[in-house]
Amino acid sequence: MNTAEAKRVLETALLCAHEPLSIHSLKKLFQDEDGQGVAVGADTIKSMLEDLRGDWSDKGIELVGLSTGWRFQSRPEMRAYIDRLNPEKPPKYSRATLETLAIITYRQPVTRGDIEEIRGVTVASQMIKTLEDRGWIESVGHRDVPGRPALFATTKQFLSDLGLASLDQLPPLQQIGQENSVEKSASELGALVVNMFDEQGQSPSLDSSDKITVQGIAGDLLADPAPMQIDAEIEIATANDVLEDDVAMIAAPNNELMSEADNNADVSTHLNSESR
Repeated sequence: MNTAEAKRVLETALLCAHEPLSIHSLKKLFQDEDGQGVAVGADTIKSMLEDLRGDWSDKGIELVGLSTGWRFQSRPEMRAYIDRLNPEKPPKYSRATLETLAIITYRQPVTRGDIEEIRGVTVASQMIKTLEDRGWIESVGHRDVPGRPALFATTKQFLSDLGLASLDQLPPLQQIGQENSVEKSASELGALVVNMFDEQGQSPSLDSSDKITVQGIAGDLLADPAPMQIDAEIEIATANDVLEDDVAMIAAPNNELMSEADNNADVSTHLNSESR
């Protein structure tokens, strides 16, 4: 098999694949069922992939190398046209969720306590679960301190969704958090993540309840950290409501027992009075 034919095989496999293909998977294309066949090394495959990338450089589709493998995808500037065929609404995430994701992205591995210290509010378990279910974060171990809290980091799927091959390709963090308040630091991190998704043409939108646009998150949001306090008040109020309900449930049986004891005391007093 000559190089031109091998490139056609690679191109066809990548165009037909539903997910990125690793170099290891691509090597299988040139093996027989018994594992034998033309020996095509990883370096040769990488070279052919780079050639294919150049062949498609003037097309609306590009070949990209991601953390999970190689794939063909539409260029970001084509997204507006593609969306007209499939007008799917992007998943909505709260600003707090995006800020949490950003903190994990740039400070990983981190615990919930680390995130809470930066954001200034309690991190809800559901928020962590949402990011885990999306396949963007995962537990990578436990910190060796009392309680052994879980350490969270981003996944290869997260990098693939961003169109990145490694964490080294993330935008520089610069001086975020060194001169600003923790609220502004978290907001800037959130803005970076939103912008990265936006550049890939697949930006997750903010929930309408946040009343903050993607365009304004890096401007008005940084100038007004007040919503962070609102998050805290909502979470505290919710916690208080749950606590009051729990107290009421615990107190109810006790109140019934006390009422029954009072009734028994009244009956006993009445009987003693009659016996006299």
